[in-house]
Amino acid sequence: MNKAVFLDKDGTLIPDIPYNVDPQLITLQADGVAGLKKLQDAGYLLIIISNQSGVARGLFEEDKLKAVENRLTELLAAHLISLNGFYYCPHHPDGTSSGYNLDCDCRKPAPGMLLAAAIDHNIDIKQSWMIGDILNDVEAGKRAGCQAILIDNGNETEWLTGLMRNPDFTCININQAADFILAEQEA
Repeated sequence: MNKAVFLDKDGTLIPDIPYNVDPQLITLQADGVAGLKKLQDAGYLLIIISNQSGVARGLFEEDKLKAVENRLTELLAAHLISLNGFYYCPHHPDGTSSGYNLDCDCRKPAPGMLLAAAIDHNIDIKQSWMIGDILNDVEAGKRAGCQAILIDNGNETEWLTGLMRNPDFTCININQAADFILAEQEA
């Protein structure tokens, strides 16, 4: 079985520009590339797990997300990093777009996207990690059965605690998260 690092997109992998689907505005966080390369070289699949409620809110069409995925693939490839999966949830219970305005099992903090990726890519979830910038990311990872890291960069504003919302490690960027994951792997 494979092991994976599941990555939140906005605020973790890339700077957070709310509801952005313009590929030209997408850039990688500078303090994450080296860590992603180390994780890939250590055998981890890299899979994006992202809530995209802009679809449900009628702010952009779902098909716009393919260009986002393509841009991320291109940016990572420039650093010899492969993106192994891109999973997103277009739903939100308060959305205005019919068919997308629902409560689902894929919207983080629900674990649905991680569990789907685990099936699709033959992933051992217990050997895998979720990295995100808010506690909903941590909870999604924990509920799926993997370990979770919080990148504390100021994006978490609610700080609602709970059993599944305690990260295994807290740091300030993906590079630090990668070093922690690799140290834990060797322990």
